[in-house]
Amino acid sequence: MQSTSDPISPELARRIRLVIFDVDGVLTDAGVYIGAVSTGESVELKRFDIQDGVGLKMLGWGGLDVVVVSGRVSEATSIRIAELGIEACYQEPDAHKLKVVERILAERGIAWEEVAMIGDDIPDLAVMRRVGLKAAVANATPPIVAIADWQSSKPGGHGAAREFCDALLLARGDLDRIVERYVEERSAT
Repeated sequence: MQSTSDPISPELARRIRLVIFDVDGVLTDAGVYIGAVSTGESVELKRFDIQDGVGLKMLGWGGLDVVVVSGRVSEATSIRIAELGIEACYQEPDAHKLKVVERILAERGIAWEEVAMIGDDIPDLAVMRRVGLKAAVANATPPIVAIADWQSSKPGGHGAAREFCDALLLARGDLDRIVERYVEERSAT
């Protein structure tokens, strides 16, 4: 595994066409807030990092496909992913992620070595063992850290996804161009 200060290999980064994100523990801090409103209807809340969301959008601006694959079904996840404009959001009860990813790759004609994934725990392990670029959040469990090619310095839900997006885009030579295009588009008067 590379240390958090090691960059992603440009050769590896340029091979990536699809980036998969886990949700709980990667896009969130793995906390789930569960309660009920006065009518008795249950409510689930999750904390998402806004800068992580910008990172996912930047990958799309860089021409990469972004897919979210979660091991549990959550309306909070559906709302956030829709807000980001990401159409590919798969929520699999009981964390059967491998069959979902196999179907995605077959439909899109993408090979395993063209896929990157960032994960945090054993529900991600079956997929991460097969992808070309394995990324772990700083607080990932030992089985994930043991196979990771790259690890963030930030924990899940607190900038780890953005750190990964920036590192991947930097390695591809796209980060500065994407940032400058964003600024230019929003600087026009």
